[in-house]
Amino acid sequence: MTCLGHLIDGQWVNGTGPAFESLDPATGARVWSGRSAAPDDINSAALAARRAFEAWSATSLEHRTKVMRAFAERLDSNRGTLAEMISRETGKPLWDAQGEVDAMVGKIEISIEAYLERRSAPKRSLAGAAGVTRFKPHGVVAVFGPFNFPGHVPNGHLVPALLAGNTAVFKPSEKAPLVAQKTVELWQSANLPDGVLNLLQGGRDTGENLAQHEDINGVYFTGGYAAGIALQRALASRPGTIVALELGGNNPLVVHDAADLDAAVYLAIQSAFITAGQRCTCARRLIVPHGGAGDAFIDRLADATQRVRVGPYTLDPQPFSGPLISDEAADAVLAAQRDLADRGGKILVECKQVGDRRAMLGPGLIDVTSIGDRADREIFGPLLMVIRVADYDAALDEANKTRFGLVAALLSDSRAHYERFVQHVRAGLINWNRPTTGASSLLPFGGADDSGNHRPTGYYAADYCAYPVASIECDRLALPERRTPGIEP
Repeated sequence: MTCLGHLIDGQWVNGTGPAFESLDPATGARVWSGRSAAPDDINSAALAARRAFEAWSATSLEHRTKVMRAFAERLDSNRGTLAEMISRETGKPLWDAQGEVDAMVGKIEISIEAYLERRSAPKRSLAGAAGVTRFKPHGVVAVFGPFNFPGHVPNGHLVPALLAGNTAVFKPSEKAPLVAQKTVELWQSANLPDGVLNLLQGGRDTGENLAQHEDINGVYFTGGYAAGIALQRALASRPGTIVALELGGNNPLVVHDAADLDAAVYLAIQSAFITAGQRCTCARRLIVPHGGAGDAFIDRLADATQRVRVGPYTLDPQPFSGPLISDEAADAVLAAQRDLADRGGKILVECKQVGDRRAMLGPGLIDVTSIGDRADREIFGPLLMVIRVADYDAALDEANKTRFGLVAALLSDSRAHYERFVQHVRAGLINWNRPTTGASSLLPFGGADDSGNHRPTGYYAADYCAYPVASIECDRLALPERRTPGIEP
């Protein structure tokens, strides 16, 4: 499918940069092809968004809300088409892709509710005046989308940003241009004015040039740590540009005093291997006690892991997970497994190729307890490290042995254990008897330390999409009853 691919000021155009394409990772078939955005394209898109900003920000919240709901209707009526596109470009099973589209639809009303709640402030009665807080949009924001949730994650930035009155330039992952194109077409059909949302396709160069464009007032990024830090450094001299980062994690899943092993195994698989382990919230480290209880759980988990159904989204019955996004991504996971094994890790279930596609990997478990330096990194795929500890205190300490702080979860029947877990573990999302991948748009979504910069998405995205303006107001000019000493009348 050869596409123009870029939407600039309401017109679909071809890029003037290098050609690229997206491939179905399960088959290698071409899904989309086109040209990336060059600096002139980026400049045109940013200027179009700047021109559209004044009129869009001046429209009433009621009107912008109406456009958001029209977009939700378009999403709803195109569920099947959009879900299949997600499956084709990312390899997700259809049930997973359909869940992503459901989340996109649900995000509209949640964003409206969040804006009304978090961006409304009561008037304050001051001495002889009124104290008023208003909220203004930042201006033109750049939204960067990841490949693993090519619809839902950028939608979680775009909806609250546009609702607040910003205009946007959207740069999706180069791995999922078709999903982005379809989503923006649906925005167009919802009568979003020209220039309010502009789409630029491309890779790293396109993203770097866009983020540093002088007309960009905000950068909303979800992706890898290195890219996020590069963005922050590039914008260090522009403190007025708001930057919201979500950068993944090395997430711990602690299992301790959990009687229902079947439930614990099920939630562990959901935590580690959903979406082929390509969610930023996936568990990377499984922490269990030494001894009989830990052994029984690991044995049950290893058996279940080997029976996880992996395959293309067209497989019937549906698989639990599909391929990784690319052959190179799969190679990186296998290289990480080899490295851990070479340094003393014990492979319990080998993560290996399934069938004749390099990107299709079955999930794996590797015991790394004996490795002193495990390299604190995010292995972005279906490989779960097992770490055995002496007791619960050691489990808590082990959970915090990371520079990241996105999500942590505890599977346990003990409320006392959970209360200590919440108090002790440093993460932006902490779950109890739910998978690490359990998140809700009705709650904030963001991490601590190297997992982000304390600007959570989810329900709290409204906070970084508009800034507060404080006013002290009096409706008539008059001298105060008590004058400051030293000023002659």
